[in-house]
Amino acid sequence: MSSFKNKSQIGHLLEINLAMLLISTSGALGRYITLNPMVTIGVRALLACLLLYLYCSYKKISFHIHRKDRLLIFTSGVFLCIHWGTYFYALQLSNVAIGMLSLFTYPVITAFLEPFVFKKKFEKTHLLLALLVLFGVYYLAPNINVESSYTKAIGLGILSAFFYALRNLILKKKGGKYNGSSLMFYQVAITGIVLSPTLFFVDISLVFGQWKPLLTLALLTTAIGHTLFLKSFKNFSITSASILGSIQPVYGIILGVLFLDEIPSFRTVIGGLLILSSVVIESIRSFKKKTS
Repeated sequence: MSSFKNKSQIGHLLEINLAMLLISTSGALGRYITLNPMVTIGVRALLACLLLYLYCSYKKISFHIHRKDRLLIFTSGVFLCIHWGTYFYALQLSNVAIGMLSLFTYPVITAFLEPFVFKKKFEKTHLLLALLVLFGVYYLAPNINVESSYTKAIGLGILSAFFYALRNLILKKKGGKYNGSSLMFYQVAITGIVLSPTLFFVDISLVFGQWKPLLTLALLTTAIGHTLFLKSFKNFSITSASILGSIQPVYGIILGVLFLDEIPSFRTVIGGLLILSSVVIESIRSFKKKTS
């Protein structure tokens, strides 16, 4: 039985890492696509909505949402929209490393919010891990200057993190009741509807000119990556999933180096190592907790 649990937990850890690898493509794609971020996100959401609708229909996955849950699901979709918008602006103001690593203050925010949302005891270990992430973010900023585009990017990244944490906490409460693909369908549908007016103010030929990275963003990053991440909520606490997910910037930075030739600075590397250390520690803790 213990061996079975070990294999099962290893499978869950591999699954969440695959989710993080796919989601991390948003950094390089967000920098590569030259459209206004609101247009990029709107098109991304609408394409992902179509792909998820086709997948759910093919798999006969129910789209039904209980009436009492609809407002929360709608709210979480709006939060996802704000999260993506602020994150993509952060990417445009800085680079893949700064944009992605500043976003990963969200495990800190999650660790503080989760005990209040789920009425559970606060774990002191999570506070220490959160502090590691904070120190990592501190090393990202070359200087604290409100006029600096990097400082603005970090501020937007932290704002994005706040709404991402809220969205994840909402879905953690409801995620066990619904299929991850159908939940993600509603998320991107709401985002697409909210941002659809932006399509009237853009040259549509520019959108078609970048259909390949937009489709990749919709399929790999959103439809598959985010669905796998939502699925992980059933296997880990939201804080554990958040801290385990901190591996994402490392994947994103590697992709930025390979495809955009964006070499991170020494300070950024130090910040990334501090964040990665929290991932390793939480991975070990989570593994031991599940298999004990």
